[in-house]
Amino acid sequence: MTMIALHEMIPGFGPSADISYDRLDHELLVRAYKFSDVAHAGQVRHSGEPYVSHCIEVARILADLQLDTTTVVSGLLHDIVEDTAITIEDVAREFGSEIAQIVDGLTKIANLPLSSREERQVENYRKLLLSIAKDARVILIKLADRLHNMRTLDYLEPEKQRRVAQETRDLYAPLAHRFGMAKVRWELEDLAFKHLEPDAYKTLAKLVAAKRGEREQLIAQMREPLEKRLTDAGIADVDVTGRPKHLWSIYKKMQQRDRPYEDIYDLLAIRVIVPNVLECYHALGVIHDGWTPVQERIKDYIAQPKSNGYQSLHTTVFGPGRQLFEIQIRTRDMHRTADFGIAAHWLYKESSRSADDLDRQLAWFRQVLELQLDAETPGEFLEFLKLDLYQDEIFVFTPTGDVIQLPKGATPLDFAFSVHTQVGAHCAGAKVNGRIAPLSRELKNSETIEILTNPNAKPSRDWLSHVRTGRARHKIRQMLRLEERSSAMRLGREIIERELRRRRLPKIDDHGLQPIAKLLKLKDATHLIASVGAGDVHVLQLLKALHPDLETAEPAEKQSTLERIVDRVRGTGKGIRIQGADGLLVRYSQCCQPVPGDQVVGYVTRGRGVSIHRGDCPNLLLLAHEPERRLDIDWREMAGERFIVRLAMEGTDRRGLYADVAAAVSATGTDIKSLELKTTDGRVTGSAMVEVENLAHLERIMKAARRVKGIAAVSRREKITAEE
Repeated sequence: MTMIALHEMIPGFGPSADISYDRLDHELLVRAYKFSDVAHAGQVRHSGEPYVSHCIEVARILADLQLDTTTVVSGLLHDIVEDTAITIEDVAREFGSEIAQIVDGLTKIANLPLSSREERQVENYRKLLLSIAKDARVILIKLADRLHNMRTLDYLEPEKQRRVAQETRDLYAPLAHRFGMAKVRWELEDLAFKHLEPDAYKTLAKLVAAKRGEREQLIAQMREPLEKRLTDAGIADVDVTGRPKHLWSIYKKMQQRDRPYEDIYDLLAIRVIVPNVLECYHALGVIHDGWTPVQERIKDYIAQPKSNGYQSLHTTVFGPGRQLFEIQIRTRDMHRTADFGIAAHWLYKESSRSADDLDRQLAWFRQVLELQLDAETPGEFLEFLKLDLYQDEIFVFTPTGDVIQLPKGATPLDFAFSVHTQVGAHCAGAKVNGRIAPLSRELKNSETIEILTNPNAKPSRDWLSHVRTGRARHKIRQMLRLEERSSAMRLGREIIERELRRRRLPKIDDHGLQPIAKLLKLKDATHLIASVGAGDVHVLQLLKALHPDLETAEPAEKQSTLERIVDRVRGTGKGIRIQGADGLLVRYSQCCQPVPGDQVVGYVTRGRGVSIHRGDCPNLLLLAHEPERRLDIDWREMAGERFIVRLAMEGTDRRGLYADVAAAVSATGTDIKSLELKTTDGRVTGSAMVEVENLAHLERIMKAARRVKGIAAVSRREKITAEE
C-alpha cells in the first residue's frame, strides 16, 4: 500500500514535513481506522466534526513523533472502550493483547462509588500511573490525546475550558517535561496560558510579534560570526540556528523577575548542533574564546543529565551591542531526545543504551506508585504527584562524592530522605560545605551535604514546612501518623480501662469492641481505641453502646491514692474564692480550659473537689440536671500563674503557613506547647496548645494568628465530656 493510498483510506492522516510513515504497517493502520470509524459512528465532537477525526489526529501526532505501529494503532483506538459499546476483549480479539492492554490503560474508570469528582479523578490518575509502569507508551498516547483536545478547546464552554486548561498546566505539561517531551510540553503550556490568562496572553503575543523582526535581525548578527568561528576551528557539520522562546516561558520569567518584556534578556536564544560529545566541549571553548560568558549561567547537562534524560551545554554570552545571548550546544541524538524525550526510545528501541535510559526515566513512576499506596486522601495523593513533577533541578554531593539530584528549593531534609529513609528519620542536623547549617536552608548547585544523625531524633511537624520533595513529605507524615496513632492507642486503652474500673464494669478485649466499632462506623477495634485516645469518640459513647442502660452521671467512688496525692499537690486554685464554702480542693476543667478574665462557674464533683468551668462551657448543659452542685466563683488573677488553652484553626493551605503561624504566636510572648496543621483538598484545619496568663493575653494570641495570610478562623476548642 502506497503513501497516497494510506492518506486516502485515513482522511487527514498525511505526514508533517520531513516525516516518513513508510516504516509503519499501513494495512494494520487502515484496519484500526475502519474499526474505530464504525464504533464511533454517529458521534460528533463539540466542533461538529465526526468523533473519529479526533482519533485520527491523535494517531497523526504519534506518527509524527516517529513512534511504532502498535502505539499509532492504539492512538486510533484510544477512546473506543470508554465511549462505545466495544469491550477490551473485542480489541484483544481484533488487534492482540499488547494493543488491548494499552487501550485499557487509557480507559477511565467508570461506575465507581466515589463521593466526589476529585476522588474519581484521583482514581483515574492512579490507574494511569499503573498503566504507564507496565507500558510507557500509555503516557505518550495520553499526551497526544490531551494535546489535540487543547488545540480544539475553543469549542467547549468557558468553565470547562478553564478546568481542562488548569489540569493541563498542573499535570500534563509537567508530565511531558518529566518524560523529556519538550515540544509537547511547550505547546501544552502555551495553550493553557491562552485559556487561563487570556488578556496577558493576547498582550504578550502582540509584543512578541511586534519585536519578531528586530529579534531575528539580532540573532542573525550573532549566528553568522558564530557559525564562521566554529567552522574555522575545525568543527565540521555544525548547525547554528535561532530558537524560539515560548510565550508561557517568557511570561513566567517576567513574573518571577518582575521585569517588563523588553528586559527579559534571554529571549535571544541560539542552538548549536555538532556531531559528537567531544565537539560539544570544543564548541563551548570556541564560543567563550570569542565572546565573554556570564559565569553563573554556564551549565553542563552532558556530564550531569537532568532526570528526564535531557543533555546539553548551556552558556550565556555578551554578543553584538553587549546584547545577552543564551546558547545551547548538543549533539543530534541529544537534540532529538530533548524534543521528543521518551518517544525517541522507540525509534531505536533495540539499543541497549536506549533501554537503560528508558528504565531510568520510569524510575520516577515507581517511586510515585510507592508513595500513592499510602495516601489517605485524594488531596494528599495529588500533592505527592504535583510535588514530584518539579521542573527545575539542582545537583548536590554526598561527602563521598556521589551526586544527588533534587528539586530547586530543596533543603538538607530532602537530601537526608533521598539518601535513605532512616537517615531522614533520625536527622539531627546538617553540614553544608563543612559548616553547620539549619535544616530549612535552601541548597544550591554543587554543594556538599553531610547529615548528622542521632538515634533518638524524630521527625517533627514543622519539618513539613521545610521539605520540597514528595518522598520526604510522605515519609515525615507517615512517621508522624504512626507516632500519633501509637500515642492515641495507649491513651485510648488507659481511658477505657479507667472508666470501666470506675464504673465497676467488666473488662472488654478488642474482639468485644469490634461490634461497637461497626456501630460507630469505624474500621475496627483499634480504630475505635485510637479515636477515644484522640478525642474523636468520647468514652461515654462507647460505654453507652456496651451498656445501653448505663447512667451518664459519674458514680460515687472512693478516691484512689494517686488521685488524693494529685489533688493535694494541686491544692486550692490561686486567687479563687468560692462563695459560701472554703477549703475545698479546686481544679481547672480541661474541657473548656478557663483562664483569668473568663466568666466562670464552679461545679462540685464527687470526690475531687470543685471543677472550674467557663460560663459558656457546653458541658454545663450535660451537668444541668443537678443545679445544686453549681457554685458562684470569684476568680482574681495572680502574678506568675500560667494556663494551657487549646485553639482551633481553619484556613487555606500555602507554603510556609506553619512557620508563619508559629512565628506570629511566638511574637506575642507565648510559649507554644504544640501546633498541628492538616491539609485536605487545599483547606487547612489544625489546633494549637498555648500557655497564657489571662484572657487579654489569649485574645492577643488569637488576633495575631488571624492576621496570618491563609488563616481564616481561630477559636477556643472545647471538648464534650461527661467526666464530672
